[in-house]
Amino acid sequence: MEIRKLEKLTGNPTLNWGFNGYETDTIFVVSSIEMSDSFEFNLREKKQHYKKIWETNAEDIAELNQVIEQGHSFGAFHEDQLVGWIICDYREWNNSLFIENLLVSEQFRGQNIGRLLIKNVNRKARELQCRIVELETQNTNFPAIKFYQKAGFLLTGINTKLYNDSSETALFMSFDVML
Repeated sequence: MEIRKLEKLTGNPTLNWGFNGYETDTIFVVSSIEMSDSFEFNLREKKQHYKKIWETNAEDIAELNQVIEQGHSFGAFHEDQLVGWIICDYREWNNSLFIENLLVSEQFRGQNIGRLLIKNVNRKARELQCRIVELETQNTNFPAIKFYQKAGFLLTGINTKLYNDSSETALFMSFDVML
């Protein structure tokens, strides 16, 4: 397995990557309490089956390519074939590197490719002298949340109105970059 800078995507490699999505038997439930001028959010684990599938279409590939052009994204290659990626947007306004998309071919999941991609992003963030690396995922994506926590990310915010699907809440996570 080789991790290297990701160049422009030609075509849609995800068409051969198998299951694009996640399935879990545990989610995080988000609840909120409002009291006059303050509010409080609570996250708790709940045993609940949840499955989400998505397709990456030509418009998605075009949008990802716009971010890839910045030069801060990486691909995982097996026998010179792209089998995973981490696509990152450098945000100068808050001096951060934002992980827009992390995806690994179903055949190669569970082989530490995600961890290797995150390590390369951390290295790139230090090179850019970013203060943080950040991302957003859904409260229903329990496997991703646990993966990111294991990689050193902490929960830093939520948005209860980001998605049309009312069962999903956006969770924002980040880790501080050590310069």
